[in-house]
Amino acid sequence: MEGLLPRLPRGVGVTGPLLLGVRHHGPGSARAVRAALDAARPTAVLIEGPPEADALLPLAADPATRPPVALLTHAGDEPGRAAFWPFAAFSPEWVALRWALDHGAAVRFADLPAAHSLAMMGDPTWSDEDDEDTGDDGEPAADLRRGLRVDPLAALADAAGYDDAERWWEDVVEHRPSHAGDPFAPFAAVAEAMAALRETYGHGGHARDPVREAYMRLRLRAARKEHGDDAVAFVCGAWHVPALAAKTTVAADRALLKGLPKVRTETTWVPWTHRRLARRSGYGAGVAAPGWYAHLFAAPDRPVERWLTKVAGLLRDEDHPVSSAHVIEAVRLAGSLAAMRGRPLAGLTETTDAVRAVMGDGSDVPLALVHDRLVVGDVLGEVPDDAPALPLQRDLTRLQRSLRLKPEAAERDLDLDLRKDTDAARSRLLHRLRLLGVDWGVPAASRTGSTGTFRESWRLSWEPELHVRVAEAGVWGTTVLSAATAKARAEAAAATALAGVTALAERCLLARLPEALPVVMRALADRAALDTDVGRLAQALPALARSLRYGDVRATDTAALAEVATGLARRIFVGLPPACTGLDADAADEMRGHVDAVHTAVRLLPHTGGTTADDSTTDGVTDRTPAGTGGTATDGAAPGRAPAGDSGGGSGGTTPGTGGTAAPGAASGSAPGGSGAAPGSGGTAVGRAAPGGAAGDDTAAGWAAVLRRLAGRDTVAGTIRGRAARLLLDDGRLAEDEAGRLMGLALSPGTPPVDAAAWLEGFLAGATGPAGRGRDRSGGMLLVHDERLLALVDAWLAAVPAEAFTDVLPLLRRTFSAYEPGVRRTLGELVRRGPAAGGGAALTAAGTPGFGAGHDAARADGVLPVLELLLGRRQPTDDDLVGVGR
Repeated sequence: MEGLLPRLPRGVGVTGPLLLGVRHHGPGSARAVRAALDAARPTAVLIEGPPEADALLPLAADPATRPPVALLTHAGDEPGRAAFWPFAAFSPEWVALRWALDHGAAVRFADLPAAHSLAMMGDPTWSDEDDEDTGDDGEPAADLRRGLRVDPLAALADAAGYDDAERWWEDVVEHRPSHAGDPFAPFAAVAEAMAALRETYGHGGHARDPVREAYMRLRLRAARKEHGDDAVAFVCGAWHVPALAAKTTVAADRALLKGLPKVRTETTWVPWTHRRLARRSGYGAGVAAPGWYAHLFAAPDRPVERWLTKVAGLLRDEDHPVSSAHVIEAVRLAGSLAAMRGRPLAGLTETTDAVRAVMGDGSDVPLALVHDRLVVGDVLGEVPDDAPALPLQRDLTRLQRSLRLKPEAAERDLDLDLRKDTDAARSRLLHRLRLLGVDWGVPAASRTGSTGTFRESWRLSWEPELHVRVAEAGVWGTTVLSAATAKARAEAAAATALAGVTALAERCLLARLPEALPVVMRALADRAALDTDVGRLAQALPALARSLRYGDVRATDTAALAEVATGLARRIFVGLPPACTGLDADAADEMRGHVDAVHTAVRLLPHTGGTTADDSTTDGVTDRTPAGTGGTATDGAAPGRAPAGDSGGGSGGTTPGTGGTAAPGAASGSAPGGSGAAPGSGGTAVGRAAPGGAAGDDTAAGWAAVLRRLAGRDTVAGTIRGRAARLLLDDGRLAEDEAGRLMGLALSPGTPPVDAAAWLEGFLAGATGPAGRGRDRSGGMLLVHDERLLALVDAWLAAVPAEAFTDVLPLLRRTFSAYEPGVRRTLGELVRRGPAAGGGAALTAAGTPGFGAGHDAARADGVLPVLELLLGRRQPTDDDLVGVGR
């Protein structure tokens, strides 16, 4: 202690360099630093930070620089090896930096160069094991000791009788007014406390600190030699002050630095966010409440009253009933709580309790909003345009401006209409960035429920570490387009799995990478020719089929892709029936998923809406759909009706005479008196010929034949047989009588109950939606509209023996629990009432199963006046009669 005290900061009757020990990102420390610098007026200021950034310091005074910002330093040959030094407006280092620039003082960073620290990144003898849990001041922030590691704040708080280090620091520093008499007194007190800790614990388990402090002392000596002892101020973490004040020799310090590895580095300023400051892991800083700290630093007076006014304004903006009376009462309660707890000023804990009690009526729901928007916040800093940046980063910035896509820290949804040039360019940019690993945007479910291929929905959120991802992607090219193209080519050459290549082909189409697509297509053809596993082939086909839809709206030539997809589908048709035999329950469920995926994919292939005249019987399963009733309806849509919500480019459902199931002798897939298909009618969009032509029709017919074989083979697992029958029924390729016959066979007394339940699950359960979007629940509506099938299920269930019922119950519960509550209630009422006279509706030429024999023109006409009023085609009059009796 005696060797350290003569070197303590001014304010204790000594002279020398001004050592200002601070807590990183502490607003109280920042105010004290500003007061001390104003009093001392040094001509040189040293700051804890990487010396490589010295040339960038003048940019901090640029009007375009707005904190929070961070210094990003990465290895030149390995951009992923990077480190950030974040600065907020309330950071003591930022205050010192701006003071020096504003007052013309020389300013330098004086920590160990990043060239050394990055070179030793990952070295266990250099890195601290618990870096992910660093506290606000860069030191470990959990227990007093982790092995040999010491948390200085926890030690001091414990000595003062506090069990919470954060609360102790707020009480003694953050909530205390600036020292009116001696601006150096707070630093003298902190230095004395840290000297005692360092005397007891040494470096406290921070193995890197002696090396860092040796370099700091060398920089301090050089500044003192240049500017004089009394003209230098050093702003650093309080933990380092005793080491900087200690008497050591230059030779000893240089010996500690001898032989350190070194790498070439690049450094720049990047925007930072308050949300990142709040994170303790990764590139965060561990500031639990950056928004609260920013408020404490910026508020000129009455910080509690101003804070609660902000809270009230936020809650009012979110339609919470908060008045000025609530603010007054919350201020009083916060002050009372602080007095009861012996605190000099109401802190975040007291204001939060007051908001909960007064403005939230005891609920934590408003508190979550306050914490997200105010306590943490979505503040995103800005850096000037002339800050150093990689060519790829500059190209990305240019594209962001031209497309009016401003990076924002807060999550926001973006809906794109790909028929518009700007939205299409935005889509290409986001897809290219995702291919490069820069996940600025991620695909999201449409808020409007649109499933058309011309719409996309994204969720955007710019995180600071994306600058590192951009730097890593810079090895592929100098522009976003060239980098994405080069990476796609490299991934195609290195890919070994067929599913990976198909996914890459889809991404290339979405990103419109015409120079990469030929390479990807060659790799795709090669992998498809060598792969014989039906499961992997089935996993690869959906991505190819989805990609074919992008040709129309994205103006991309997909002819080569259609040829590969068709060949892949045919190989699946050959291998799928044998692969579906001899499967256990788990394998059968997995294969059923493949069947659903292939079925969806085949419907997306070009010209898959029609069937040929010779495709009427296969393996004893007869297609009795009348001519002209249409086909390819989505699950749950009645045969002969086009599904709603499908837009061009897919195979969808068809209306009679628009390319659906053609009458014998008619040209397959063509409409009488015209060519081309309507959107969603089983063909491609109007005015664009689909590649594949008749081959696509053959593909659809081939898949129907495969489903018939699966539905009619006893050696195929029950869940797959049931699913195949359901798909044929939904597509209008299986008559309802035949479906009833298959169900009767599957549920006959000779079939084991477990096998019967598996068939029933496959027939009635829906298919898993794309990208895991849940299940199609149309099986329940099928039973609601066809009481004959419901009667078969009811009769079979009533006949299941008691000893077998517990075995089939899980399958039945899994199937029926997926139905909507209203559907389950309707089924219960139908079962309680019993089957209607005559059973289910018969299939006639005049109607569709489950629907009336014809239209009721009078009831239909009654809707027209209301529809015209809704569409605004005419104004209502007093003489209007709305309804059937008009």
